[in-house]
Amino acid sequence: MYLLYDLIWLVAATVLIPWYLLRRFCGGKNRKGLRERFGWYAPHRLAPLQGRPVLWLHAVSVGETRAAVSLIRALKQTYPEHALVLTNVTETGHAIACDIDEVDLSLFFPFDISWAVRRVLRQIRPDIVVIVETEIWPNLVRCAKRASIPMVLVNGRISDRSFPRYLKVRFLLRAILNRFDALCMQTRQDQQRMLALGASEGHVAVTGNLKFDMSCDGVGALTPEALRLAYKLSTETLVWVAGSTHPGEEEKILHAFHEVRRQGVALTLVLAPRHPGRAQEVGELLDSHGLTWVVRTSLDKYGDVLKDGAVLLVDTVGELLKLYAAADVVFVGGSLAPVGGHNVLEAALLKKPVLFGPHMQNFREIARLLTEAGGGKMVAEQELVDELVRLLTDPEARKTMGAIGYDLLLQHTGATERTVQVIRRVLSAEV
Repeated sequence: MYLLYDLIWLVAATVLIPWYLLRRFCGGKNRKGLRERFGWYAPHRLAPLQGRPVLWLHAVSVGETRAAVSLIRALKQTYPEHALVLTNVTETGHAIACDIDEVDLSLFFPFDISWAVRRVLRQIRPDIVVIVETEIWPNLVRCAKRASIPMVLVNGRISDRSFPRYLKVRFLLRAILNRFDALCMQTRQDQQRMLALGASEGHVAVTGNLKFDMSCDGVGALTPEALRLAYKLSTETLVWVAGSTHPGEEEKILHAFHEVRRQGVALTLVLAPRHPGRAQEVGELLDSHGLTWVVRTSLDKYGDVLKDGAVLLVDTVGELLKLYAAADVVFVGGSLAPVGGHNVLEAALLKKPVLFGPHMQNFREIARLLTEAGGGKMVAEQELVDELVRLLTDPEARKTMGAIGYDLLLQHTGATERTVQVIRRVLSAEV
């Protein structure tokens, strides 16, 4: 089975390598990325690990990396003598990881080919491998187990979409899952699904959702006025931030933007696609709507402030929390299109009223809690305009919804501490 798996990866590499090379030469992407994905590191890259025990955390992309920040900080406090390595699959996730002070070394995750994984394990020599959310890489799990390196999955979840697919191959998954020393799941339902896939009961625990333990890293200390000044947003208009949007959603958002303004609300829109590389595509859509807009990376050259009816198009990563802090109302994308949603707690952390669409499968429990408490609202496309108008014309309603969301977040903290306790038990058992 593993030989076949390696062969599939090698075939895939014949496509992936030209793609990475093309992006490197045409788009100026990270030149170290391709080598690192095969486990080839320049000696100076690994210098921060020399003579130190190592904790290796893996978070596939932006959402998982942000969710892991509280855990990273807690592990650094618990194990200050350890070097902390954080790997990512995506370039956007890697960019976020490079800005986390507690991380000693940020690397790209290797292709899950047996020889590449073994090479990485020999060079990093981790005391433990911690996988954030349900990233199951068969060769990594197998090679780590053979090298007697404990593995822990944290903040695990199994979505409604994934569960039926996993059930079809549980005869393969069972052996992989039981090589983990611990599986820390977000909810009781996630725990039951993991057990149904064949995981040993004693290895599966419910530790909660790390996303409830987020911090705003000083963003909360910045006033909305100061942030609006930095982003050239007019203080004479209200600001609606639509974050993490996907294809098919921007058209609906722009329709709502026009309708809200037709009802007499002076409004500026901040539009932040989930993938910044789509900025040109979204810019063409803005042109087709006859809107005045400016891209974030050109904002310093823009002489005026963005007034009523203008749009700030975000083509950067790592600024979403600041933009949410500048907002009057937040909409979180991936939810009007059948994507599964994105993290609505980032807006709640900043005490902002948050709206989201009906496709929230990946954040089902968070969306339910937030909706039931009144700290956020799920809206269908036709309801978006009415709810925006209601909130934008009622400052007290905005304040109340934001405060409820923030209180809910505080009530559900503690996942980080519970997860660290599991990791400590696993490490202690290996001593």
